[in-house]
Amino acid sequence: MTIKVLLADDQALVRAGFRSLLARSRDITVVGEAQDGDEAVRLAASTRPDVVLMDIRMPGTDGITATRRIVTGPAAPGCRVIILTTFDTDEHVFAALRAGASGFLTKEVEPAELRRAVAAVAGGDALLSPGVTRRVIEQFAHRQDLTPGAGQRLAALTSRELETVKLVALGLSNHEIAERLSISPLTAKTHITRAIAKLDVRDRVQLVILAYESGLIRPGA
Repeated sequence: MTIKVLLADDQALVRAGFRSLLARSRDITVVGEAQDGDEAVRLAASTRPDVVLMDIRMPGTDGITATRRIVTGPAAPGCRVIILTTFDTDEHVFAALRAGASGFLTKEVEPAELRRAVAAVAGGDALLSPGVTRRVIEQFAHRQDLTPGAGQRLAALTSRELETVKLVALGLSNHEIAERLSISPLTAKTHITRAIAKLDVRDRVQLVILAYESGLIRPGA
């Protein structure tokens, strides 16, 4: 199956570079290019991409706002967003993850890594290693107040699912969670999948954010 990608960046040379890198994969096709957030939202609705590579800073409507409109709107169901940024410690990256992005890449990403990332996100996985995701979220989560009602949402989980979510938020992989809980990696994955469904979050990244926003995990834990 061909993965449809939309490029959103205000610099034409950057878009051309990513288009060239993605063109080397027979399984990926670029269906459109946007130079600002508003155009990205419009093209996402008309081209129905599987993945949007979204620059975080663009004139007019920025990448964070555009991400929120794409992932929460009905025009492009199932579309996922990968944020493009210059610095992986940018506070705007955390805001983009909260807005619904499935992960982020720096613009210096290696070609093979870029293609793997697009394929992973298109397949429903969150991007980045758990440790990197946690580092970014933890770095800025302490600046946010606890989200009202977030803790109540966790009441829907079983004790084992809650324990699994906590380990995900601490940066453990499925195999590490399995070892910690003396279960199989498949069972660990099942607990995570059920938690994502019960909490109505998009992916593992959003699961980690909810764990911090609910107070289940505190920065520095």
